[in-house]
Amino acid sequence: MDRLPTIEDVARAAQVSRQTVSNVLNTPAIVKPETRKRVEVAIRKLAYRPHASARRLRMRKSSTIAIRLDPMTNGISGALLDRFLHALTEQADARGIRILLFTAADPAAEIEQIRKLRAGADVDAFVLTATFHGDPRTEWLVEHDVPFVTFGRPWGVNDMNNPKHLWVDVDGFAGMREATLHLIDAGSSRIGFVGWPSLSGTGDDRRRGWQAAVEERLFPGDGDLAALNLSVEDLLEDARDAVVALLESDERIDGLVCASDTLALGAMIAAASVGRSDLPIIGFDNSPVGQAIGLSSVDQALDEVARGALELLLGETGGDLVRRDAAAAGDTRHRLITPHLVIRQPLRLLAPDAVSIPTATKNAVGNHRNGKESQ
Repeated sequence: MDRLPTIEDVARAAQVSRQTVSNVLNTPAIVKPETRKRVEVAIRKLAYRPHASARRLRMRKSSTIAIRLDPMTNGISGALLDRFLHALTEQADARGIRILLFTAADPAAEIEQIRKLRAGADVDAFVLTATFHGDPRTEWLVEHDVPFVTFGRPWGVNDMNNPKHLWVDVDGFAGMREATLHLIDAGSSRIGFVGWPSLSGTGDDRRRGWQAAVEERLFPGDGDLAALNLSVEDLLEDARDAVVALLESDERIDGLVCASDTLALGAMIAAASVGRSDLPIIGFDNSPVGQAIGLSSVDQALDEVARGALELLLGETGGDLVRRDAAAAGDTRHRLITPHLVIRQPLRLLAPDAVSIPTATKNAVGNHRNGKESQ
């Protein structure tokens, strides 16, 4: 057959009416099992695929989920989101769902884009990234009863279990605790933490993981936790300078865990510059740059994050939105994904006098945090 098969071709091959084929495609439960099987065999044999646009019009749904494409950044932050978008798009396609990307400069502009897409019936639901305390986007979506799921927790007590706010996130506490315990088991007894300034939901969560492991196994003295806890912006240069100062002031430090691979790479350069290239350092994100130089890191399991987001919106299978009853018992409204630690042998790329950062390295790493909370 040179032309594409039609629903009429399937009906003739299965010896049923056109309406029966339509019922098998859209409401299979009402078709007798033996008839449904005959139609399904004909569909497979003819390699028939329903006309997606016509089906969307008929079903009054777009079969489309939209997600904001964050502004272009060099390095880790963009790479992390790219991996999530790839996983989300691939898994959505397997369900017959399209992913639509849009841009917005800030939360207010994103809300306006969402409003326009929703008003035009172009999108059934939204995936949000980079959640933060007091996020106006989620408040607007809840208020206007727009289906959505966030990659990132609400980071607020009042809406943590709101049935209208579905969320999936990576357990940063568990990931950082595992990283710290690994260093302790390997013999480290004075482990520092390099993280972001407080009021970062993601950063504070990872810091608590480090603190829990240290308190559980190393029994730090008064003031030790504060002395070992660095807070810097997610810039390679800032991490390098802070870690140089820390190592020069405390020679007993024998391990570092970091809230991101950007910070960990800065820490590696700092350690090399003071003659401590063998200092065990673990990052968070398992970025391509970190992988290339053998950095140990916590992998966020982004395939599982994407799967969780789609299952919350669409159920375990299928492509239709799940309408949730706020009073339903046992109705899971969130997924907390456990990351896993990846241990590597670091490459000896940094000379002891490597106090300056090559421009190429800066461009490769970039700014991971960029004001974001969810990754």
